[in-house]
Amino acid sequence: MTKENDNNAQPSSFRDQILRELEELKAQRLEGQPEETLSQVNDKVVEEIEAIASVAKNKIDHSEVAEFEPEELPKVLEERADESISEEITVLDEKQTDSNVGDQPQPVLQDTVERNLEELRNFISANPELLGDQLLESEKMGSASVQSEESFDAHSTSPSLEDTFIDFPKEDVSTVTGDTEIIPLEATLIAPSVAVSKEPIKVEESQPRRRTHSKNKQKRKKQDRTAKRIVAVVMSLVVVFFLATCTFGFFWVKSSLEPINTEATKTIQVEIPEGSSTKEIANILFENDLIKNATVFNYYSKIKSYNNYQSGFYNLSQSMSVDDLAKALQESGTPTAQEEPAGKVLIVEGYTLTQIANSVTLNAKTDDKTDKTPFTSEEFLATVTNQEFIDRMVATYPNLFASLPAADSGVIYRLEGYLFPAVYDYYDDTTIEDLVEQMISTTDARLQPYYEAIANKNLTVNEVLTLASLVEKEGSTDEDRRNIASVFFNRLNAEMPLQSNIAILYAQGKLGEETTLAEDTNIDTSIESPYNIYWRAGLMPGPVGSPSLSAIEAVLNENATDYYYFVADVTTGTVYFANTIEEHDQNVATYVNAHLE
Repeated sequence: MTKENDNNAQPSSFRDQILRELEELKAQRLEGQPEETLSQVNDKVVEEIEAIASVAKNKIDHSEVAEFEPEELPKVLEERADESISEEITVLDEKQTDSNVGDQPQPVLQDTVERNLEELRNFISANPELLGDQLLESEKMGSASVQSEESFDAHSTSPSLEDTFIDFPKEDVSTVTGDTEIIPLEATLIAPSVAVSKEPIKVEESQPRRRTHSKNKQKRKKQDRTAKRIVAVVMSLVVVFFLATCTFGFFWVKSSLEPINTEATKTIQVEIPEGSSTKEIANILFENDLIKNATVFNYYSKIKSYNNYQSGFYNLSQSMSVDDLAKALQESGTPTAQEEPAGKVLIVEGYTLTQIANSVTLNAKTDDKTDKTPFTSEEFLATVTNQEFIDRMVATYPNLFASLPAADSGVIYRLEGYLFPAVYDYYDDTTIEDLVEQMISTTDARLQPYYEAIANKNLTVNEVLTLASLVEKEGSTDEDRRNIASVFFNRLNAEMPLQSNIAILYAQGKLGEETTLAEDTNIDTSIESPYNIYWRAGLMPGPVGSPSLSAIEAVLNENATDYYYFVADVTTGTVYFANTIEEHDQNVATYVNAHLE
């Protein structure tokens, strides 16, 4: 027999084997089975035929075809298919036999099962060439598998044995079986095989890589977004922490500058040793519970230029702020420890002796305005006009009183302007003379650094205090005061009258009293008094009040200007300067007369 005949015989033998096995299976299953059971069997037959075909397909792997010679291939395929189908049918019969034990005979619905088996026989008989073509195609695939993978065509398909059971006849077989229920053969036997990929191996391998790359890219983008969010959150937290720290620091420093107890009335005595640094003074105050933080006091003193603290004994209170303590420590302390004062007397800057006489009667230690001191106004005025007392003071403080006005100079009070404005403590044994001398002593202490400068300007202490008393009343800021002092010096040098209403008000006894704008503008400039400097050139015989250190320094360090006139805005207090009478008159009309009722 030729090779071709052998190939034709092999498919035929294989087909016959399948048909025989199916006939035996049908006979075994249908014999003596109830109708309901056969219906179930039919469904199982379909599933099991599918399984048998699948096993047969797996048994006949294309990769194994190449191991055999072409003339041996059909025989091998048939043996393996027969072997697989026989094994599966044997297992199926065993399972079916076990499941049917004890069943009772019933009418058999055999049409569907028979029809399916008949379709399979007809299909195989009618299409023997399919099985043969399958074997030939397998042979070709086996030979080609030895070659390189790159030789495969991207659009080729590797057929398998399973493909021969796919293209079932589509005609209606009800005419053959007589059954009206039509069940497609492909639905009862074998499911369509999985399509073989038409892409080359390289493309199939690149797809997972592209997908992996895309996933990695998406993952990196997600990680980047997460990282950016984390950075944004961290930066936000840093900013919030910074702002919170700054806010906390601000309020902490502010609190450290405030008094420990604003309602404290008792004083605490401390000693500041000579040569103590600011840091050492801060520690002393902190140890005596006068400040909240020594470091804050130290740095605050440097920022505010509080660098002239004096040694000695001080009676300080917890009701004093850091600024209050710093100002108190810049005053001369007592050389010996002092007991707690019984009260305090406040002398305001610019006060006249008449106003000071009223102030010494009020205890400034408390906020109670009715709290009185043991002193009276009459005692005070009697003391400052007592010639014996004045002589004693002149002898005690020669630098201060070297140019004190004479009694016949026309002064109202010889000691006017020589009592320094400040806060003074008094004790149970303090007399009115002790209190007045304390005020004089403070003035001498404040002027000690300026005595040489006064002499260098060819001025006397009395002249400086006199000019400073006018500057004190005419200006409120340091800059205004230096400019006003320059106006007075320019007028003195030009032998022009100073023309200050302050001196006339003092002569009238109205300085320090409340006056209207109309009263100030209509002041009587024609009065006979050595203090009427409106028409008379030169200075008054003495000061008209107690000037502050700021006013004194303005006189000693006046600005260099060509101003001869000045006037203050009655609504804002701003001072306007001029070097001509025309400019001055315009300023007066704008800033004074325009506001007259």
